Amino acid sequence: MQESYDYVIVGAGAAGCLLANRLSADGRHSVCLLEAGPPDRNPFIHIPAGFIKVGYDPRYTWPFKTAPTHWTAGREVTVQVGRTLGGSSAINGFNYTRGVPADYDAWAAAGNPGWDHAALLPLFKRTERRIGNFDPRWRGGDGPLPITDCDWRHPLCDAFIDGAAALLNVPRQHDYNCGQQGGAGYYQRWIHKGWRVSAAKAFLRPARGRPNLTVRTDAHAQSIVFENKRAVGVRWRAGPGAPEQTVRATREVLLCAGALNSPKLLELSGVGAPALLQTLGIPLRHALPGVGEALQDHFMVRSTVRVQGVDTINRTARGLPLLGQIARWALGRPSVLAISPSVAYAFARSRPGVASEDLQFHFSPGSYASGIAGRLDSFPGMTLGVYQLRPHSRGFVHARSNDAFAPPEIQPNYLDDPRDRQVLVDALRLARRLLHSPQLAPYVQADEAPAADATSDETLLEHARQRGGTAWHFMGTCRMGPAGDPGAVVDARLRVHGLAGLRVADASVMPSMPSGNTGAPTMAIAEKAAELVRADA
Repeated sequence: MQESYDYVIVGAGAAGCLLANRLSADGRHSVCLLEAGPPDRNPFIHIPAGFIKVGYDPRYTWPFKTAPTHWTAGREVTVQVGRTLGGSSAINGFNYTRGVPADYDAWAAAGNPGWDHAALLPLFKRTERRIGNFDPRWRGGDGPLPITDCDWRHPLCDAFIDGAAALLNVPRQHDYNCGQQGGAGYYQRWIHKGWRVSAAKAFLRPARGRPNLTVRTDAHAQSIVFENKRAVGVRWRAGPGAPEQTVRATREVLLCAGALNSPKLLELSGVGAPALLQTLGIPLRHALPGVGEALQDHFMVRSTVRVQGVDTINRTARGLPLLGQIARWALGRPSVLAISPSVAYAFARSRPGVASEDLQFHFSPGSYASGIAGRLDSFPGMTLGVYQLRPHSRGFVHARSNDAFAPPEIQPNYLDDPRDRQVLVDALRLARRLLHSPQLAPYVQADEAPAADATSDETLLEHARQRGGTAWHFMGTCRMGPAGDPGAVVDARLRVHGLAGLRVADASVMPSMPSGNTGAPTMAIAEKAAELVRADA
Protein backbone atom coordinates (compact mmCIF):
# COMPACT_ATOMS: atom_id res chain seq x y z
CA MET A 1 0.00 0.00 0.00
CA GLN A 2 1.36 3.41 -0.94
CA GLU A 3 -0.15 6.84 -0.43
CA SER A 4 1.15 10.26 -1.45
CA TYR A 5 0.97 13.61 0.33
CA ASP A 6 2.75 16.94 0.09
CA TYR A 7 4.13 16.64 3.62
CA VAL A 8 4.70 13.62 5.83
CA ILE A 9 5.25 14.29 9.55
CA VAL A 10 6.70 11.56 11.79
CA GLY A 11 5.59 11.85 15.41
CA ALA A 12 2.41 13.37 16.86
CA GLY A 13 3.94 14.99 19.93
CA ALA A 14 3.98 18.68 20.77
CA ALA A 15 5.84 19.59 17.58
CA GLY A 16 4.10 17.18 15.21
CA CYS A 17 0.56 18.12 16.29
CA LEU A 18 1.31 21.83 15.94
CA LEU A 19 2.99 21.38 12.54
CA ALA A 20 0.10 19.27 11.24
CA ASN A 21 -2.29 22.06 12.20
CA ARG A 22 -0.27 24.87 10.65
CA LEU A 23 0.69 23.10 7.40
CA SER A 24 -2.87 21.98 6.70
CA ALA A 25 -4.53 25.27 7.69
CA ASP A 26 -4.70 26.90 4.23
CA GLY A 27 -6.17 23.81 2.58
CA ARG A 28 -3.68 23.95 -0.29
CA HIS A 29 -1.34 21.18 0.82
CA SER A 30 -2.01 17.61 1.89
CA VAL A 31 -0.44 16.44 5.16
CA CYS A 32 -0.02 12.96 6.64
CA LEU A 33 0.84 12.64 10.34
CA LEU A 34 2.29 9.29 11.47
CA GLU A 35 2.14 8.35 15.18
CA ALA A 36 3.61 5.09 16.46
CA GLY A 37 1.25 4.95 19.44
CA PRO A 38 -2.51 4.53 19.78
CA PRO A 39 -5.16 7.26 19.82
CA ASP A 40 -5.48 9.31 23.01
CA ARG A 41 -8.87 7.90 24.03
CA ASN A 42 -7.91 6.74 27.52
CA PRO A 43 -9.70 9.09 29.98
CA PHE A 44 -6.68 9.08 32.30
CA ILE A 45 -4.78 11.00 29.61
CA HIS A 46 -7.19 13.90 29.96
CA ILE A 47 -7.61 13.94 33.75
CA PRO A 48 -4.46 15.65 35.08
CA ALA A 49 -3.95 13.22 37.98
CA GLY A 50 -4.18 10.41 35.44
CA PHE A 51 -0.46 10.77 34.75
CA ILE A 52 -0.06 8.29 37.63
CA LYS A 53 -1.90 5.71 35.51
CA VAL A 54 -0.59 6.43 32.00
CA GLY A 55 2.87 7.87 32.68
CA TYR A 56 4.33 4.37 33.11
CA ASP A 57 1.89 2.46 30.89
CA PRO A 58 3.77 0.90 27.92
CA ARG A 59 0.65 1.24 25.77
CA TYR A 60 1.11 5.02 25.85
CA THR A 61 4.84 5.41 26.47
CA TRP A 62 8.17 4.33 25.08
CA PRO A 63 9.49 2.20 28.00
CA PHE A 64 13.09 3.32 27.59
CA LYS A 65 15.92 3.13 30.10
CA THR A 66 19.30 4.83 30.19
CA ALA A 67 22.56 2.94 30.21
CA PRO A 68 23.97 2.67 33.76
CA THR A 69 26.92 4.77 34.90
CA HIS A 70 28.90 5.39 38.07
CA TRP A 71 26.95 8.59 38.72
CA THR A 72 23.66 6.72 38.73
CA ALA A 73 25.09 4.04 41.05
CA GLY A 74 24.97 1.51 38.25
CA ARG A 75 21.21 2.05 37.84
CA GLU A 76 19.23 2.13 34.62
CA VAL A 77 17.09 5.26 34.86
CA THR A 78 13.54 4.86 33.55
CA VAL A 79 12.84 7.52 30.94
CA GLN A 80 9.34 6.87 29.55
CA VAL A 81 8.25 9.42 26.96
CA GLY A 82 4.84 9.78 25.36
CA ARG A 83 3.68 7.39 22.62
CA THR A 84 0.17 8.51 21.71
CA LEU A 85 -1.47 11.49 20.07
CA GLY A 86 0.02 14.45 21.92
CA GLY A 87 3.24 12.60 22.72
CA SER A 88 4.75 13.56 26.04
CA SER A 89 2.31 16.46 26.37
CA ALA A 90 -0.33 13.75 26.95
CA ILE A 91 1.47 12.14 29.91
CA ASN A 92 3.86 14.71 31.41
CA GLY A 93 3.70 17.23 34.23
CA PHE A 94 1.96 20.13 32.41
CA ASN A 95 4.24 22.96 33.59
CA TYR A 96 4.69 25.80 31.11
CA THR A 97 8.16 27.35 31.23
CA ARG A 98 9.77 29.26 28.38
CA GLY A 99 13.22 30.01 29.76
CA VAL A 100 14.87 33.41 29.47
CA PRO A 101 15.83 35.55 26.45
CA ALA A 102 19.52 34.75 26.85
CA ASP A 103 18.79 31.07 26.11
CA TYR A 104 17.64 31.85 22.58
CA ASP A 105 20.11 34.64 21.94
CA ALA A 106 22.75 31.98 22.55
CA TRP A 107 21.15 29.79 19.87
CA ALA A 108 21.49 32.60 17.34
CA ALA A 109 25.04 33.41 18.48
CA ALA A 110 26.02 29.79 17.80
CA GLY A 111 25.49 30.41 14.08
CA ASN A 112 21.71 30.07 13.77
CA PRO A 113 20.27 33.34 12.44
CA GLY A 114 16.60 33.91 13.16
CA TRP A 115 16.61 31.97 16.43
CA ASP A 116 17.23 34.84 18.86
CA HIS A 117 14.62 35.67 21.47
CA ALA A 118 13.26 38.68 19.58
CA ALA A 119 12.47 36.41 16.64
CA LEU A 120 10.96 33.62 18.77
CA LEU A 121 8.86 35.75 21.13
CA PRO A 122 6.01 36.22 18.60
CA LEU A 123 5.97 32.44 18.11
CA PHE A 124 5.66 31.76 21.83
CA LYS A 125 2.82 34.28 21.94
CA ARG A 126 1.11 32.80 18.87
CA THR A 127 0.97 29.35 20.45
CA GLU A 128 -0.58 30.24 23.81
CA ARG A 129 -3.87 31.53 25.14
CA ARG A 130 -2.86 32.99 28.49
CA ILE A 131 -5.87 33.02 30.79
CA GLY A 132 -6.06 35.68 33.50
CA ASN A 133 -4.15 38.94 33.77
CA PHE A 134 -1.01 39.06 31.65
CA ASP A 135 1.45 41.43 30.03
CA PRO A 136 0.72 41.42 26.26
CA ARG A 137 4.29 42.47 25.51
CA TRP A 138 5.35 38.98 26.63
CA ARG A 139 2.28 36.78 26.58
CA GLY A 140 -0.28 35.75 23.98
CA GLY A 141 -4.04 35.65 24.47
CA ASP A 142 -5.35 34.19 21.21
CA GLY A 143 -3.46 30.94 20.65
CA PRO A 144 -4.80 27.38 20.78
CA LEU A 145 -3.02 26.30 23.99
CA PRO A 146 -4.65 27.58 27.22
CA ILE A 147 -2.15 28.43 29.96
CA THR A 148 -3.64 28.87 33.42
CA ASP A 149 -2.48 29.65 36.92
CA CYS A 150 -2.91 26.95 39.53
CA ASP A 151 -6.24 27.51 41.30
CA TRP A 152 -5.52 24.91 44.02
CA ARG A 153 -3.91 26.05 47.25
CA HIS A 154 -2.18 24.18 50.07
CA PRO A 155 -0.62 25.56 53.27
CA LEU A 156 2.66 23.74 52.57
CA CYS A 157 2.90 25.33 49.12
CA ASP A 158 2.15 28.77 50.54
CA ALA A 159 4.75 28.26 53.28
CA PHE A 160 7.34 27.07 50.76
CA ILE A 161 6.73 30.07 48.50
CA ASP A 162 6.93 32.53 51.41
CA GLY A 163 10.05 30.85 52.76
CA ALA A 164 11.76 30.74 49.37
CA ALA A 165 10.95 34.39 48.69
CA ALA A 166 12.44 35.41 52.04
CA LEU A 167 15.48 33.12 51.97
CA LEU A 168 16.38 33.82 48.35
CA ASN A 169 15.33 37.48 48.42
CA VAL A 170 13.21 37.03 45.28
CA PRO A 171 9.66 38.06 44.34
CA ARG A 172 6.64 35.98 45.32
CA GLN A 173 4.04 35.05 42.68
CA HIS A 174 5.44 36.75 39.58
CA ASP A 175 5.21 35.74 35.92
CA TYR A 176 8.41 33.79 35.36
CA ASN A 177 7.68 33.72 31.61
CA CYS A 178 8.20 37.46 31.18
CA GLY A 179 11.97 37.48 30.79
CA GLN A 180 12.97 37.22 34.46
CA GLN A 181 12.98 33.92 36.35
CA GLY A 182 14.18 34.68 39.86
CA GLY A 183 11.19 34.16 42.15
CA ALA A 184 8.81 31.66 43.73
CA GLY A 185 5.14 30.85 43.21
CA TYR A 186 2.63 28.39 41.80
CA TYR A 187 3.37 26.94 38.37
CA GLN A 188 1.58 27.89 35.18
CA ARG A 189 0.32 24.87 33.30
CA TRP A 190 -1.74 23.56 30.35
CA ILE A 191 -4.70 22.54 32.52
CA HIS A 192 -8.02 24.25 31.83
CA LYS A 193 -11.31 23.78 33.68
CA GLY A 194 -9.92 20.67 35.36
CA TRP A 195 -8.69 18.93 32.19
CA ARG A 196 -5.28 18.39 30.64
CA VAL A 197 -4.92 20.20 27.32
CA SER A 198 -2.32 18.20 25.40
CA ALA A 199 -0.88 19.24 22.06
CA ALA A 200 -3.30 16.80 20.43
CA LYS A 201 -6.26 18.51 22.07
CA ALA A 202 -5.01 22.06 21.47
CA PHE A 203 -3.60 21.76 17.94
CA LEU A 204 -4.62 18.48 16.32
CA ARG A 205 -8.25 18.17 17.34
CA PRO A 206 -9.30 21.47 15.70
CA ALA A 207 -7.68 20.30 12.44
CA ARG A 208 -8.92 16.69 12.32
CA GLY A 209 -11.92 17.55 10.17
CA ARG A 210 -9.82 19.03 7.36
CA PRO A 211 -9.95 16.86 4.23
CA ASN A 212 -6.29 17.57 3.50
CA LEU A 213 -5.05 16.15 6.85
CA THR A 214 -4.65 12.40 7.40
CA VAL A 215 -3.65 11.04 10.82
CA ARG A 216 -2.33 7.48 11.10
CA THR A 217 -1.97 6.00 14.59
CA ASP A 218 -0.18 2.71 15.36
CA ALA A 219 2.14 3.63 12.49
CA HIS A 220 5.70 2.89 13.62
CA ALA A 221 8.22 4.49 11.26
CA GLN A 222 10.84 2.04 9.98
CA SER A 223 12.99 4.26 7.79
CA ILE A 224 13.00 7.28 5.51
CA VAL A 225 12.74 6.59 1.78
CA PHE A 226 15.39 8.34 -0.31
CA GLU A 227 15.93 8.87 -4.00
CA ASN A 228 19.60 9.80 -4.29
CA LYS A 229 19.99 12.53 -1.66
CA ARG A 230 16.33 13.51 -1.43
CA ALA A 231 13.82 12.22 1.12
CA VAL A 232 10.65 11.15 -0.68
CA GLY A 233 8.70 9.19 1.91
CA VAL A 234 8.55 7.04 5.04
CA ARG A 235 8.22 3.28 5.50
CA TRP A 236 6.12 2.19 8.47
CA ARG A 237 4.55 -0.86 10.09
CA ALA A 238 1.62 -1.28 12.46
CA GLY A 239 3.76 -3.61 14.60
CA PRO A 240 6.46 -6.29 14.48
CA GLY A 241 5.68 -8.71 11.68
CA ALA A 242 3.01 -6.46 10.14
CA PRO A 243 3.33 -5.69 6.44
CA GLU A 244 5.48 -2.71 5.57
CA GLN A 245 3.70 0.25 4.06
CA THR A 246 5.04 3.39 2.43
CA VAL A 247 3.72 6.92 2.45
CA ARG A 248 5.34 9.26 -0.06
CA ALA A 249 6.07 12.95 0.38
CA THR A 250 6.10 15.08 -2.76
CA ARG A 251 7.52 18.09 -0.90
CA GLU A 252 9.10 17.23 2.48
CA VAL A 253 9.46 14.71 5.27
CA LEU A 254 9.49 16.32 8.73
CA LEU A 255 10.84 14.41 11.72
CA CYS A 256 9.09 15.33 14.99
CA ALA A 257 9.74 12.08 16.85
CA GLY A 258 11.64 13.69 19.71
CA ALA A 259 15.24 13.79 20.88
CA LEU A 260 15.39 10.02 21.45
CA ASN A 261 13.60 8.75 18.34
CA SER A 262 14.43 11.28 15.61
CA PRO A 263 18.17 10.47 15.59
CA LYS A 264 17.37 6.76 15.79
CA LEU A 265 15.19 7.01 12.67
CA LEU A 266 17.92 8.89 10.82
CA GLU A 267 20.39 6.12 11.66
CA LEU A 268 17.94 3.39 10.63
CA SER A 269 17.73 5.25 7.31
CA GLY A 270 21.50 5.26 6.81
CA VAL A 271 22.16 8.82 8.00
CA GLY A 272 24.76 9.11 10.73
CA ALA A 273 28.29 8.16 11.70
CA PRO A 274 29.68 5.66 9.15
CA ALA A 275 31.47 3.48 11.72
CA LEU A 276 28.33 3.09 13.84
CA LEU A 277 26.12 2.27 10.87
CA GLN A 278 28.61 -0.35 9.72
CA THR A 279 28.46 -2.11 13.11
CA LEU A 280 24.65 -2.12 12.89
CA GLY A 281 24.64 -3.53 9.36
CA ILE A 282 22.89 -0.46 7.96
CA PRO A 283 24.05 0.71 4.51
CA LEU A 284 25.42 4.25 4.59
CA ARG A 285 23.21 6.76 2.82
CA HIS A 286 24.78 9.99 4.09
CA ALA A 287 27.64 10.55 6.55
CA LEU A 288 26.60 12.88 9.37
CA PRO A 289 28.58 12.16 12.56
CA GLY A 290 26.58 14.53 14.78
CA VAL A 291 23.44 12.40 14.64
CA GLY A 292 22.59 11.18 18.15
CA GLU A 293 25.39 13.09 19.84
CA ALA A 294 25.22 15.97 22.37
CA LEU A 295 22.29 14.47 24.31
CA GLN A 296 21.34 16.48 27.39
CA ASP A 297 18.69 16.19 30.06
CA HIS A 298 17.95 17.86 33.38
CA PHE A 299 19.01 15.50 36.19
CA MET A 300 16.35 15.81 38.89
CA VAL A 301 17.19 15.00 42.52
CA ARG A 302 14.43 15.09 45.12
CA SER A 303 14.62 15.78 48.85
CA THR A 304 11.84 14.35 51.02
CA VAL A 305 10.70 15.41 54.49
CA ARG A 306 8.16 13.74 56.79
CA VAL A 307 5.36 16.16 57.64
CA GLN A 308 3.32 16.81 60.76
CA GLY A 309 0.31 18.98 61.54
CA VAL A 310 -1.27 19.08 58.08
CA ASP A 311 -2.73 16.68 55.53
CA THR A 312 -0.68 16.07 52.41
CA ILE A 313 -1.45 14.54 49.03
CA ASN A 314 -0.36 11.22 50.55
CA ARG A 315 -3.69 11.21 52.42
CA THR A 316 -6.01 13.25 50.21
CA ALA A 317 -5.26 11.11 47.14
CA ARG A 318 -6.36 7.88 48.88
CA GLY A 319 -9.52 6.29 50.25
CA LEU A 320 -12.46 8.41 51.37
CA PRO A 321 -10.59 11.73 51.03
CA LEU A 322 -10.00 10.89 47.37
CA LEU A 323 -13.74 10.45 46.84
CA GLY A 324 -14.20 13.98 48.11
CA GLN A 325 -11.55 15.26 45.72
CA ILE A 326 -13.26 13.46 42.83
CA ALA A 327 -16.53 15.15 43.77
CA ARG A 328 -14.83 18.56 43.87
CA TRP A 329 -13.29 17.95 40.45
CA ALA A 330 -16.64 16.86 38.99
CA LEU A 331 -18.21 20.09 40.29
CA GLY A 332 -15.45 22.18 38.68
CA ARG A 333 -13.79 23.11 41.99
CA PRO A 334 -10.06 23.05 42.78
CA SER A 335 -8.97 19.46 43.40
CA VAL A 336 -5.88 17.28 43.57
CA LEU A 337 -7.17 15.64 40.37
CA ALA A 338 -6.33 18.84 38.46
CA ILE A 339 -2.86 19.81 39.68
CA SER A 340 0.64 19.27 38.37
CA PRO A 341 2.97 16.76 40.04
CA SER A 342 5.11 19.82 40.85
CA VAL A 343 2.77 22.48 42.22
CA ALA A 344 5.10 25.31 43.23
CA TYR A 345 8.43 26.53 41.90
CA ALA A 346 11.47 28.58 42.79
CA PHE A 347 14.22 29.72 40.45
CA ALA A 348 17.42 30.41 42.36
CA ARG A 349 21.21 30.77 42.16
CA SER A 350 23.31 27.94 43.52
CA ARG A 351 25.76 30.30 45.24
CA PRO A 352 26.56 34.03 45.46
CA GLY A 353 28.30 35.41 42.42
CA VAL A 354 26.52 33.22 39.86
CA ALA A 355 25.52 35.47 36.97
CA SER A 356 21.90 34.28 36.71
CA GLU A 357 19.51 31.70 38.11
CA ASP A 358 20.97 28.25 37.53
CA LEU A 359 18.56 26.12 39.59
CA GLN A 360 14.89 25.22 39.22
CA PHE A 361 13.08 23.86 42.28
CA HIS A 362 9.86 21.82 42.07
CA PHE A 363 7.78 21.62 45.26
CA SER A 364 4.96 19.18 46.00
CA PRO A 365 2.91 18.82 49.23
CA GLY A 366 3.29 15.05 48.92
CA SER A 367 6.05 12.47 48.74
CA TYR A 368 6.74 9.48 46.54
CA ALA A 369 8.22 6.05 47.19
CA SER A 370 11.85 5.89 46.03
CA GLY A 371 11.44 9.41 44.66
CA ILE A 372 9.35 8.19 41.69
CA ALA A 373 6.48 10.58 40.94
CA GLY A 374 3.16 8.77 41.11
CA ARG A 375 3.93 6.17 43.81
CA LEU A 376 2.86 7.82 47.05
CA ASP A 377 4.61 7.12 50.35
CA SER A 378 2.54 5.66 53.17
CA PHE A 379 3.55 8.51 55.51
CA PRO A 380 2.70 12.21 55.12
CA GLY A 381 5.51 13.98 53.33
CA MET A 382 6.58 16.85 51.12
CA THR A 383 9.08 16.83 48.27
CA LEU A 384 11.45 19.40 46.84
CA GLY A 385 13.08 18.42 43.56
CA VAL A 386 15.87 20.42 41.95
CA TYR A 387 17.98 20.38 38.82
CA GLN A 388 20.70 22.47 37.26
CA LEU A 389 19.21 24.58 34.49
CA ARG A 390 22.17 24.49 32.10
CA PRO A 391 24.17 21.28 32.66
CA HIS A 392 27.57 20.80 31.06
CA SER A 393 27.48 17.00 30.78
CA ARG A 394 26.81 15.55 27.34
CA GLY A 395 25.79 12.08 26.26
CA PHE A 396 24.37 10.32 23.21
CA VAL A 397 21.49 8.24 21.87
CA HIS A 398 21.97 5.71 19.08
CA ALA A 399 20.14 2.85 17.41
CA ARG A 400 21.10 -0.50 18.94
CA SER A 401 20.36 -2.55 15.82
CA ASN A 402 18.70 -2.34 12.44
CA ASP A 403 15.39 -3.40 14.08
CA ALA A 404 13.15 -0.34 14.24
CA PHE A 405 11.23 -1.82 17.18
CA ALA A 406 14.35 -2.20 19.35
CA PRO A 407 14.83 0.61 21.90
CA PRO A 408 17.77 2.96 21.35
CA GLU A 409 20.86 3.08 23.52
CA ILE A 410 20.43 6.16 25.72
CA GLN A 411 23.39 7.56 27.66
CA PRO A 412 22.86 11.07 29.08
CA ASN A 413 26.09 10.85 31.15
CA TYR A 414 24.40 12.55 34.09
CA LEU A 415 26.89 14.41 36.35
CA ASP A 416 29.81 13.40 34.15
CA ASP A 417 31.15 16.97 34.25
CA PRO A 418 32.54 17.91 37.70
CA ARG A 419 30.96 21.37 37.42
CA ASP A 420 27.54 19.73 37.39
CA ARG A 421 28.38 17.77 40.54
CA GLN A 422 29.37 20.93 42.39
CA VAL A 423 26.19 22.77 41.38
CA LEU A 424 24.09 19.82 42.49
CA VAL A 425 25.77 19.63 45.90
CA ASP A 426 25.09 23.34 46.36
CA ALA A 427 21.51 22.77 45.22
CA LEU A 428 20.89 19.98 47.74
CA ARG A 429 22.22 22.12 50.56
CA LEU A 430 19.95 24.96 49.47
CA ALA A 431 17.01 22.54 49.23
CA ARG A 432 17.55 21.56 52.87
CA ARG A 433 17.57 25.21 53.91
CA LEU A 434 14.34 25.82 51.99
CA LEU A 435 12.62 22.79 53.55
CA HIS A 436 13.68 23.98 57.02
CA SER A 437 12.86 27.65 56.49
CA PRO A 438 11.02 29.37 59.38
CA GLN A 439 7.85 29.24 57.29
CA LEU A 440 8.02 25.44 56.77
CA ALA A 441 9.73 24.45 60.03
CA PRO A 442 6.48 23.97 62.03
CA TYR A 443 5.44 21.26 59.57
CA VAL A 444 8.74 19.34 59.55
CA GLN A 445 8.85 16.10 61.51
CA ALA A 446 12.11 14.64 60.15
CA ASP A 447 14.33 14.49 57.11
CA GLU A 448 13.59 11.35 55.10
CA ALA A 449 16.00 11.60 52.15
CA PRO A 450 18.72 12.63 52.19
CA ALA A 451 19.11 11.77 55.87
CA ALA A 452 19.75 14.60 58.31
CA ASP A 453 23.37 13.49 58.82
CA ALA A 454 24.11 13.67 55.08
CA THR A 455 25.99 16.95 55.09
CA SER A 456 29.27 16.33 53.26
CA ASP A 457 29.75 16.63 49.50
CA GLU A 458 30.27 12.87 49.35
CA THR A 459 27.06 11.92 51.16
CA LEU A 460 24.97 14.39 49.17
CA LEU A 461 26.40 13.10 45.91
CA GLU A 462 25.69 9.56 47.03
CA HIS A 463 22.05 10.55 47.57
CA ALA A 464 22.01 11.92 44.01
CA ARG A 465 23.58 8.73 42.66
CA GLN A 466 21.01 6.54 44.39
CA ARG A 467 17.87 8.63 43.86
CA GLY A 468 18.44 11.06 40.97
CA GLY A 469 16.63 10.64 37.68
CA THR A 470 15.34 12.23 34.53
CA ALA A 471 13.27 15.38 34.26
CA TRP A 472 12.19 14.13 30.78
CA HIS A 473 13.86 17.12 29.09
CA PHE A 474 15.91 15.37 26.40
CA MET A 475 17.35 17.60 23.68
CA GLY A 476 20.29 18.30 21.38
CA THR A 477 20.67 15.01 19.46
CA CYS A 478 20.06 16.55 15.99
CA ARG A 479 21.69 19.81 16.91
CA MET A 480 21.18 22.94 14.82
CA GLY A 481 24.30 24.65 13.53
CA PRO A 482 26.03 25.99 10.41
CA ALA A 483 27.49 23.70 7.76
CA GLY A 484 31.02 24.23 9.08
CA ASP A 485 30.09 22.82 12.50
CA PRO A 486 31.10 19.12 12.44
CA GLY A 487 28.55 18.23 15.13
CA ALA A 488 25.58 19.99 13.53
CA VAL A 489 22.79 17.90 11.99
CA VAL A 490 20.40 20.59 10.73
CA ASP A 491 20.88 24.15 9.53
CA ALA A 492 19.04 27.25 10.73
CA ARG A 493 16.12 26.34 8.47
CA LEU A 494 16.00 22.91 10.16
CA ARG A 495 17.07 21.14 6.95
CA VAL A 496 19.30 18.11 7.43
CA HIS A 497 22.77 19.03 6.19
CA GLY A 498 23.55 17.53 2.81
CA LEU A 499 20.07 16.17 2.13
CA ALA A 500 16.99 17.57 0.40
CA GLY A 501 13.34 17.31 1.39
CA LEU A 502 14.12 16.43 5.02
CA ARG A 503 13.86 18.54 8.18
CA VAL A 504 13.87 17.87 11.90
CA ALA A 505 11.59 19.98 14.10
CA ASP A 506 11.57 18.93 17.75
CA ALA A 507 13.70 19.26 20.90
CA SER A 508 16.53 17.36 19.26
CA VAL A 509 17.52 20.47 17.24
CA MET A 510 18.12 22.65 20.32
CA PRO A 511 21.76 23.86 20.25
CA SER A 512 21.81 24.31 24.04
CA MET A 513 19.51 23.60 26.94
CA PRO A 514 16.81 26.21 27.65
CA SER A 515 16.52 27.15 31.31
CA GLY A 516 13.38 25.25 32.23
CA ASN A 517 10.90 22.68 30.97
CA THR A 518 11.26 21.94 27.26
CA GLY A 519 7.60 21.70 26.20
CA ALA A 520 7.04 25.38 25.44
CA PRO A 521 10.34 25.80 23.51
CA THR A 522 9.50 22.70 21.45
CA MET A 523 6.21 24.27 20.41
CA ALA A 524 8.04 27.46 19.43
CA ILE A 525 10.40 25.36 17.30
CA ALA A 526 7.38 23.83 15.55
CA GLU A 527 5.89 27.30 14.92
CA LYS A 528 9.21 28.36 13.42
CA ALA A 529 9.36 25.20 11.32
CA ALA A 530 5.89 25.89 9.93
CA GLU A 531 7.00 29.38 8.88
CA LEU A 532 10.14 28.01 7.23
CA VAL A 533 8.32 25.24 5.36
CA ARG A 534 5.66 27.60 4.07
CA ALA A 535 8.27 30.15 3.00
CA ASP A 536 10.29 27.53 1.12
CA ALA A 537 7.17 26.17 -0.55
